[in-house]
Amino acid sequence: MPAHAQDEAPRPGRRRRREDDGPLPDERPTDILPAIREAPMARRPGAAPSSPPQGSEEEYDEIFGDDSYDDYDEYDDYEDYEEQDYDDEDRAEPERIEDERPERQGPPPKKRRKKRALGWIAALTVLVLLAGGAYYGFTEIFGYDDYEGTGESDVLVQVEKGDSTSAIGNRLQAAGVVASGKAFVKAGEDNTAVSRLQQGYYVMKTKMSGASAVEKMTAPASKVGQVEIRPYTQFHDITQPDGKVTPGVFTLLSKASCADLNGKSTCIPVEELRKTVETADLAKLGVPSWAVEPATNAEHKDRRLEGLIAPGIFNVKPGWTAEELLTDVVKTSAERILNAGLSDQNKGAGKSTYETLIIASIIEREAVKADFGKISRVIYNRLDEKMRLEMDSTVNYVLDRPTLLTKPEERDKAGAYNTYKSFGLTPTPIAVPSAEAIQAALKPTAGEWIFFVKCEKNGLSCFAVTNDEHNKNKLDAQRRGVY
Repeated sequence: MPAHAQDEAPRPGRRRRREDDGPLPDERPTDILPAIREAPMARRPGAAPSSPPQGSEEEYDEIFGDDSYDDYDEYDDYEDYEEQDYDDEDRAEPERIEDERPERQGPPPKKRRKKRALGWIAALTVLVLLAGGAYYGFTEIFGYDDYEGTGESDVLVQVEKGDSTSAIGNRLQAAGVVASGKAFVKAGEDNTAVSRLQQGYYVMKTKMSGASAVEKMTAPASKVGQVEIRPYTQFHDITQPDGKVTPGVFTLLSKASCADLNGKSTCIPVEELRKTVETADLAKLGVPSWAVEPATNAEHKDRRLEGLIAPGIFNVKPGWTAEELLTDVVKTSAERILNAGLSDQNKGAGKSTYETLIIASIIEREAVKADFGKISRVIYNRLDEKMRLEMDSTVNYVLDRPTLLTKPEERDKAGAYNTYKSFGLTPTPIAVPSAEAIQAALKPTAGEWIFFVKCEKNGLSCFAVTNDEHNKNKLDAQRRGVY
């Protein structure tokens, strides 16, 4: 039967139940909750308002409150649900009892969905604002501690190779320079000099603000303890023809040891370094095992480390003792010499490792880099032929002079380093050899040259096999004002 045929009688067997029928045989009236009386159909016009009818929405709201379901959204899911039509007569809607309840114009309007959407938007907005504010407040207010001012007492801080700005900030914090590493990082964000800080030692002050720490650390005067030792340098100072003094290894290391910490100098005098080289146990200083014995037996004890200091930059800590400083420099040099290719397993043909180092030092003092391989070959050829080396560089080494022509009276002073009189190599190296000079000593250029002379103003030499050819090269160089 169609669902809209409400005026027709119900189907047989489907009697509608009325209140006046009384309870069903098995139905027991409850004595726990009183029955709610039927709500009246309507109030007569002009009648005085009365209490809400029992069973009405007004009564429900009066008892439980009209917001009882405001937060309950189970039925919201069904708001757009469309009631289906059923053609099956067995599922037809029972007839309605006319005037049984007040007529309602559809379900009451639902405003909860709109209110709920606005609530979610407001909640999300608050969360975003709180998160942003918390981050800003934590970073700017509670994110890090910072001192005020330019600091108090001097302190030394070491920066290691590869340290990031954060790592440097942490080192400063550990040394008591800044209140927190982040104070340094934040202050240096826009300072490109911070990213260029190199390894080494820096004189800072305790309790500095992050900005003051950045300013001081990037100032050139704050970096201390760094020294560059170049190839060709020897331990003693060299006096040039014009009277100027080229500092040797002793002077360079002494200067690098200097810093002023709270009014106290940390400089190690040259004489103290010299005495340490003369008396120290070379093996404890870090000298390679292949060099300990020949270096210990050197004629001039203060030259025992000659050639065993590699070129490059060294960072020495102001405040070290002379032995601590030399140990650090010698151990670093031993590693660099090994990296250059010289070792017990890799040495010049027919020569010991120490002899190969001596050859490399003579090459360094005698020629420009382009001629290293040929100079090495001349040395090997003369040694193989049992000829004196006759190198002016070896004579001038003990005279603390640059590599220039020497006079007979000067050669008499050179002793064992006078290769015009002595056969073989000098007792020790005569300078700091470069990696290129070491390679040349290990692998000399093939050739039969016995002689060479500087013949070009750029330092290049002319090489000869015979003495006559050599003399011609000398005369040509003299005519051109080179020799």
